[in-house]
Amino acid sequence: MNDQFLSAAELSVTEPAADPAPTPTGTRIAVFGTGYLGATHAVAMAELGFEVLGADTDQGKVDALAAGKVPFYEPGLDPLLTKHLDTGRIRFTTDLAAAAAWGDVHFICVGTPQQKTSHAANLSYVESAATTIARNLTKDALIVGKSTVPVGTAARLRELIAAEVPRGLRAELVWNPEFLREGKAVQDTLHPDRIVLGGTSPAAEATLREVYAGPISEGTPVVVTDLPTAELVKVSANAFLATKISFINAISGVCEAAGADVTVLADALGHDVRIGRQFLDAGLGFGGGCLPKDIRALMHRANELGAYRASALLQQVDEINMGQRERVLDLAVQACGGSVLNRRIGVLGAAFKPHTDDVRDSPALNVAAALHLRGAQVTVFDPEAGDTARRSFPTLSYATSVEEAVEGTDVVLVLTEWDQFTTADPSVLAPLTSAPRVIDARGKLDPRTWQSAGWEFAGLGRNVGAAA
Repeated sequence: MNDQFLSAAELSVTEPAADPAPTPTGTRIAVFGTGYLGATHAVAMAELGFEVLGADTDQGKVDALAAGKVPFYEPGLDPLLTKHLDTGRIRFTTDLAAAAAWGDVHFICVGTPQQKTSHAANLSYVESAATTIARNLTKDALIVGKSTVPVGTAARLRELIAAEVPRGLRAELVWNPEFLREGKAVQDTLHPDRIVLGGTSPAAEATLREVYAGPISEGTPVVVTDLPTAELVKVSANAFLATKISFINAISGVCEAAGADVTVLADALGHDVRIGRQFLDAGLGFGGGCLPKDIRALMHRANELGAYRASALLQQVDEINMGQRERVLDLAVQACGGSVLNRRIGVLGAAFKPHTDDVRDSPALNVAAALHLRGAQVTVFDPEAGDTARRSFPTLSYATSVEEAVEGTDVVLVLTEWDQFTTADPSVLAPLTSAPRVIDARGKLDPRTWQSAGWEFAGLGRNVGAAA
């Protein structure tokens, strides 16, 4: 998310509409930031029965949401937005001061991107949001941080808020980290696997238990803890998942050297309940707007705190992950006989993962762009991320179907594991190519099926010779 907050005096104003009937509890929820996290959270809060006001400085984003158009692809979010625009439970505004004065519970859902000059998180949007809320309060309020921040941020924000709250009013800041998975964000918000509440007083905890009464009634566990622990939960979860991915990718290199098959190996490992099968797919590695920046921010913060072993571990995780992109490039060059210059390459996938149009730090687009720079004629197809990819890499060519992307190619790269790629019929696609060669960079294709259809098959850590 890149939601930037300005002072109230600098904002264009969209007056909130007349208040609809209050929810049974009467609690009004203001959500600051209407990017991926904020828009999803705001709509989910309306679905849980609350009156919600989403606030953002981006007039275009606010206008789109108010018109029922989610400015990104997330399954299930559009119909819920339309539903609650119709019920009147959700509205949007660019007037942050009005939102602060209106709400009882204020969720901070702005972005914390990586700084341009270091691995540290840019906290200016979070700080601006907290300050704007505090200085414009007209009643006691609860401010809830959901943005992913370095440990120690909330304590500093409490000082900022205390200095801005109007005399006679009380504002409490707590931390409630988000655990959304792109492509499953609606499910994860309405039916979370855990709710973490950090730094709450008894009154604040009671309020948030009321806000999350629906999920709690379904059995979602609530973890009540201190501020630093709450801040660390999200980044630690992402760091663990990233480590798991980089582990299996490192082992895939061993498999290649030894003639083993990393996919079978991962299946065998996954039967161990202490390990599990998820996030053990060897391949192109992780990307997106969260894992890369979060592990780098944690690495930076660990160094600041003197926790050098954690920082060193995350450095290796990051390096292994980035190295996977080079390994896929090497496979493409090898498939093309040592050079990709003037070779036609079809790339299936642009988003960093399926079920999203997010191309931030996408390994797929990174590989496609690198091949283009080496002189290849690259054609990309993604069922949802074509437009966002084109805006980021306009020099690449883009197709509107799998068939168009593979037509006349010297090699095809499967770089995002959309179902329509992993279930494609290789016997239908083979005649469309100049040479039926495929590189499975996500470990989702069956080598036997593709080889029997006449394809030359390559994958990371795959013993494809045994499949012939």
